[in-house]
Amino acid sequence: MSALAPPGGRGLSAAVVSAVPLLVFLALLAYFGARAPGFLDPATLILILKQAIPTAVLGVGLSFVVIGGGDDVVAGGIDLSVPSIAVLSAAIIADQLAFHGAGTLAAVLLGFMAAVAAGLCNAVLVTRIGMTPLLATLASSTAFIGLSKLVTANRRIDLSDPLIVTLRDGTVAGLPLGLLAATALIVIAIAAVHRSRWGLRLQAVGGNRDAAVIAGLDARRFVTQSFLIAGVFGGLASLFVLARGSGSTPGVAEILLMETVLATFLGAAFSPRRVVTVWGAALGAILVSALSIGFGSVGVDVFWTGCVKGGLILVVVAAAAVARRSRT
Repeated sequence: MSALAPPGGRGLSAAVVSAVPLLVFLALLAYFGARAPGFLDPATLILILKQAIPTAVLGVGLSFVVIGGGDDVVAGGIDLSVPSIAVLSAAIIADQLAFHGAGTLAAVLLGFMAAVAAGLCNAVLVTRIGMTPLLATLASSTAFIGLSKLVTANRRIDLSDPLIVTLRDGTVAGLPLGLLAATALIVIAIAAVHRSRWGLRLQAVGGNRDAAVIAGLDARRFVTQSFLIAGVFGGLASLFVLARGSGSTPGVAEILLMETVLATFLGAAFSPRRVVTVWGAALGAILVSALSIGFGSVGVDVFWTGCVKGGLILVVVAAAAVARRSRT
């Protein structure tokens, strides 16, 4: 840094840059509120929360990997396969329920086991074979999407199973049951990562792996656990994916991936240290859902919405890189 630079100037600049994505989102939400009178109605707000559920659960799963591996999206922790794990699990559940006469419990268990196996596959690729998480999970994501298309013959499968219908339409005290279930999962995840000894050790491994190893922590074990947990959350998210879409739909993995990555790294803007957190990922998912519904409410073409989300991912990742450099 130049000798003429003011003390703390670099940190201040990084803080301003890292806040840009959140400011852009807030500006867009204010625009939607002004252009679409019903955007801030309670019914719309409930719809935003319901639509955010799958992305929030997937973002929580991804946040475990980022927290345990570090927030460098190239060399650190990243799992691009979490949405495709959810889609694969959803495909298995839908196929079993619709075409093989399986009971709800058996179908869900099969889908969940596939999700855990997918998480274990990612863990082996990263911690045993030594592939970088970015490349390993990009490759596995492609494989999982291919498997889901194979299971469903690349066709939509409609479901009317009581569990899926209840998650979609059920209410408790006037609140959507799916929203309450997802909130419970998020609260448990927050307690695990931010309120437990295990969570503090996971953060230590992701914050500085060399220092964590010197302190006696088994970094590879924690990274393995983070990928397994991401697989678990992919399996859990599959139920919400099925509920939101009333069945299994081909091609949804790409949309979920974009929304999950955007929500997870956008959530870092809520952290004082500008790092990925579980609760930040959940809040980011709500903002992403509000963005999608907001664009629809003002009549913006869905393809433009995808372009905007893609651009925002670039902004969010760039802001995270600036914030990371300021901490080194």
